[in-house]
Amino acid sequence: MGSSGHTYEHHDLVPLAALINRELRNGKTEKPAARYGYAGQSRKGEDYFLMKTDCQRVAGNPSTSFSVFGIFDGHNGSGAAIFSRDHLLNYVLDAMPCGLERDEWLHALPRALVAGFVKADKEFQAKGKTSGTTATFVIIDGWTVTVASVGDSRCILDAQGGGVSILTVDHRLEENAEERERVTASGGEVGRLSIFGGTEVGPLRCWPGGLCLSRSIGDMDVGEFIVPIPHVKQVKLSSTGGRLIIASDGVWDAVSSEMAAKSCRGLPAELAARLVVKEALRTRGLKDDTSCIVVDIIPPDNKPPPSPPPKKYNKLKALFFTKNYLKSTNKAKKLSAVGIVEELFEEGSAMLAERLGNDKPTAETGGIFVCAVCQADLAPNEGISVHAGSIFSVSSKPWQGPFLCTDCRNKKDAMEGKRPSGVRVV
Repeated sequence: MGSSGHTYEHHDLVPLAALINRELRNGKTEKPAARYGYAGQSRKGEDYFLMKTDCQRVAGNPSTSFSVFGIFDGHNGSGAAIFSRDHLLNYVLDAMPCGLERDEWLHALPRALVAGFVKADKEFQAKGKTSGTTATFVIIDGWTVTVASVGDSRCILDAQGGGVSILTVDHRLEENAEERERVTASGGEVGRLSIFGGTEVGPLRCWPGGLCLSRSIGDMDVGEFIVPIPHVKQVKLSSTGGRLIIASDGVWDAVSSEMAAKSCRGLPAELAARLVVKEALRTRGLKDDTSCIVVDIIPPDNKPPPSPPPKKYNKLKALFFTKNYLKSTNKAKKLSAVGIVEELFEEGSAMLAERLGNDKPTAETGGIFVCAVCQADLAPNEGISVHAGSIFSVSSKPWQGPFLCTDCRNKKDAMEGKRPSGVRVV
């Protein structure tokens, strides 16, 4: 959750290869199971979700499977949310190099997520539609969870024995001082809505456009300093597993992360998602679209949670079901080791050069380069280094990749306030 003065610290990271080798030595090569459920109540019809469990790093090889879950909370229409649901995953996967081993693939994923989010924004804005969307996008590969997010949807982790942790950062101007400073430095104005008599009301917004968020996909009618560059966090769960709760702000405006986790502990994922939404509606009412995905990452030696009771059941039976399941869950927890979540990666910078990193010069096949964002083929004399002219990458050389096409370079400059937004609504 975005808080005033939040800063992104670089931690001593654990190499993924070392973690995977540790798993092999311990004999823990079997993947956990993922059980999930969705619930939602619609008011505006602008929340959309993605749940896909049959993805494969290597086509036709089930052992390379991974799962993807996403919440897209649209505003000013549903177009951006639908577009992101339908295309974001493909854009991310397009940005992944081919032929990577699992540890290399996971290591490359944060950068590919940045490229995919920026491409989704660029492609949707090219359609000339003015809607926008938040995006909280979760990729689960075995015990490794990678979360990329823009806006104020949120993903939390309720780890077995490890407490509740928030895997996203809220990009609300009202709460995030660092983002306010970035937006104003890039040429935007931050202030409240003025009504008759000059009275200011409501949350802090960015002008032009009046958006409360500092990051989103779409929103071509506001300045391009409202960026689609996601905060990305990657963690590795212990062998005890954990629960992810991914939800739109219709949930988080009503209940805290801790309350959401506590309200549904001990229940299977589908029933848990319904309970989180019900708790949000009970607390605040249906003032916004309210969507929730619950994903349980379950150790392979644990039995899956029991199915939810039938819809027609009395309160006594429901109470009996809940108590029995809580009892069995607590027993399993006592027999297992205390869960520890290892942080592998976290970065929230809005500077594209920092997020795409450095490429050492390599011999390109056929002399062709590829744009790091849109994956367009480039002749060697067409690509512009993402670091060229950047005061934020003084150690980089302008001939060092990754490279951008002209359009993506222009978008990068606009996001950093180096030129006015090239997209205007007339």
